Amino acid sequence: MKTFTAYVDGASRGNPGHAGIGVAIYDDAGISIKNISKYIGKTTNNVAEYTAFVTAIEESVKLGADVLKIYLDSELVYKQYIGLYRTKDENLKMLLTRARQSGKLLKDLIVQHIPREKNKEADKLSNIAVNIGETEGG
Repeated sequence: MKTFTAYVDGASRGNPGHAGIGVAIYDDAGISIKNISKYIGKTTNNVAEYTAFVTAIEESVKLGADVLKIYLDSELVYKQYIGLYRTKDENLKMLLTRARQSGKLLKDLIVQHIPREKNKEADKLSNIAVNIGETEGG
């Protein structure tokens, strides 16, 4: 059984503004198997955070994960995913539904909220994406 770990983050400058996602995926030995730094256009920080979350799940499934542990510093995404917060925004509802549907392709999906300082790699990747978007005029 393949167990992967993913650190995810989304960033938006202006909120809404230029936005990017960062995803760092590791195998069960802690070896980096995929880094994603992607500009996603102009959107809100919450949409960027959710997009990173969904991307981590979908990419891990493509890479053959059976179990995925996701670490994120977005309290909103975490608490909406586990059902502590309601999701009112239609864009976020669609992304949450997509995350739940994609998560069903795994044997287990473990989601853990972590402090921002423990999510440096994903934060760096998301900010690189935003910088590229701003530079290219996104």
